[in-house]
Amino acid sequence: MPLLDYTTSVPVARTISQIQAILVEHGARSVMMQYDDRGRINALVFQVSTPSGEVPIRMPINASATHKVLQRQSAKHEIPRRFADEEHAYRVAWRIVKDWVEAQMSLLDTEMVQMDEIFLPYIVTRSGQTVYQIVAERHFMLELKPGSNEM
Repeated sequence: MPLLDYTTSVPVARTISQIQAILVEHGARSVMMQYDDRGRINALVFQVSTPSGEVPIRMPINASATHKVLQRQSAKHEIPRRFADEEHAYRVAWRIVKDWVEAQMSLLDTEMVQMDEIFLPYIVTRSGQTVYQIVAERHFMLELKPGSNEM
């Protein structure tokens, strides 16, 4: 089955702008872009207010993984070859993130979840790592260190 949004022609700048607007509409205090060595946006970093204070969140994309999937789907003739180039994969990756953010904000709007709950894996800790990175390093063992409230 082809990737969601594999036919998109929406420029990345427009998609990023849409994501920013959605985040701000739902309480993000600031939104910054991080760039890779080629000058392409590879993450959005934003702050949300929680009962515990401001929480930084880093939401990355992996355009090269998206590119590999599109190439594989093209090789299997699941999608036309024109949708399997690197620049197109970059557009698709961000468009998928936008769709995901929209869906998550719908859950927030229903009051079924909190903003920090939605973005928990992407919350940046004091060490600069995301919650996901820390938990993955510990093989998903969530034990607290003795005498500490840190994992």
